[in-house]
Amino acid sequence: MRLTQILNVIGKYSKDYSNLPDRYIKRAMEQVYWKNPVGVQYRPDTRTERKTFRFTTNRPWTGQFKQQNRPGLKRKKVFVEPIREWSFFRGDRVEVLIGRDKGKQGIVKQIIQERNWVIVEGLNCHYRTIGREKDYQGMVILSEAPLLVTNQVALVDPSDFKSTPIEWRFTEDGQKVRVSTRTGRIIPIPASADETIDYKSKATYVEQPKDTTSDDAIEITFSPTLQTFEMSIMESMGIKDDRVPPRSYWY
Repeated sequence: MRLTQILNVIGKYSKDYSNLPDRYIKRAMEQVYWKNPVGVQYRPDTRTERKTFRFTTNRPWTGQFKQQNRPGLKRKKVFVEPIREWSFFRGDRVEVLIGRDKGKQGIVKQIIQERNWVIVEGLNCHYRTIGREKDYQGMVILSEAPLLVTNQVALVDPSDFKSTPIEWRFTEDGQKVRVSTRTGRIIPIPASADETIDYKSKATYVEQPKDTTSDDAIEITFSPTLQTFEMSIMESMGIKDDRVPPRSYWY
């Protein structure tokens, strides 16, 4: 299996694809207004760049995100309520609590954790026009608008198909699960939350020639010792240092 899948185990449930490195996202969305020229006489990496961005349903590495955050366009700051434990995953059945679709239930098809948003399939829809030009009026499509997980949607209890608040608990085996506070029923994480760009389920993934094998990934190759890095190298190579350091005075 791939080493990136092991490193991103915590965040892979809440992202569509978790194998995009942070350095690429930072490079794709940065907007540098001014920076020092390259040269010995200039201070390195002195720059003036944009710090605040408006995050929407468009990912930061897309052209739509650059259009919404183009240079010179100032957007009102959006305050996002921090959530300590994320409880919504792709494939969950939720109930809408606001709007004209209030009381309807649907399946979560996309999660945008940066804004505490979930997009429910077929609910909270609106019409928008795309491809409008001078000689063409564009095309009107139906698009789902995001919903806040804090007060606009709620998870559905699988025992009675009614909305319920949940909390995280531990089973006797030590497994962390979501539990309905109304009925005490465990709400399992759907299988679609495990889907990545590489596989639909973990069991169906086939190792590729350049993949790190699972045995190599779980192998413990570091043994802690009370030695410096140089001392450990000398011991492994059989180097003995018989030199006596000269006397030094610190006062």
